[in-house]
Amino acid sequence: MNFYIIIPAHNEEDFIGKTLESLTQQTLLPKALIVVNDNSTDNTQTIAYDYASKFQWISVVNSTSSNKHLPGSKIINAFNKGLAVLDHNYDVICKFDADLIFPDNYLEIISKHFISNPKLGMASGFCYIQKNNDWVLENLTNKDHIRGALKTYRKACFNQIGQLKASMGWDTVDELLAKYHGWDIFTDESLHVKHLKPTGQSYNKASKFLQGEAMYKMRYGFWITFISAIKLAYKKKSIHLFRDYMSGYFKAKSNALDYLVSKEEGQFIRDLRWKGIKAKF
Repeated sequence: MNFYIIIPAHNEEDFIGKTLESLTQQTLLPKALIVVNDNSTDNTQTIAYDYASKFQWISVVNSTSSNKHLPGSKIINAFNKGLAVLDHNYDVICKFDADLIFPDNYLEIISKHFISNPKLGMASGFCYIQKNNDWVLENLTNKDHIRGALKTYRKACFNQIGQLKASMGWDTVDELLAKYHGWDIFTDESLHVKHLKPTGQSYNKASKFLQGEAMYKMRYGFWITFISAIKLAYKKKSIHLFRDYMSGYFKAKSNALDYLVSKEEGQFIRDLRWKGIKAKF
């Protein structure tokens, strides 16, 4: 299978070389890899160009954007700039973060999953972070959820879900829409990916309400948002986050922000969420 990879990168000089090195060592090499240097002020661009000079399938796109790290819109806007310069001769497209180290058989194993299941729309391994000199699971979500850091899509699924939404919550709504269209989602626990910069480390204060806003945009409704906010705040060990998430939800509702999904998709999402909640009782 032909893999295309897009890596948005903003000031990732400490990590991006390790990410690119791990991808050049794959037993199944990608056909194309684009680093989108998103307004970096460090040596990210230099490192990316160095790898591009050594591997003809690696290229660099330079982008100018805000220096603020707002989860969702900034990274997907950068991803889309990379997508715009690619052709369509791929079977699988990946959105990877610039702070990962992949096992050398990662793409080969993912490819085998797609080949063995024609209805598989998305697949991934798991992120591990370093803690007390050991690599442990970055346990922020359910194990059946594919982390935003290492998204991999079958081409048909990627197009059917409308590609990626430039909004907080993009890495949840993509899976929900994939399920809406009948695609399977798979996470392989045997694939351990080292995540060098834990999720949320670079989030700023302006982003704290965006999770609740995303729940509104996905048409969760009050009670699913309330339950999800409690769960996320508990996972992240901060009661203040619950307040921020709910504030974000009510601000989005009062401003009547545009939804990310249609009414029919929203009903499917709510039904799916309630089914998951009830299954845990």
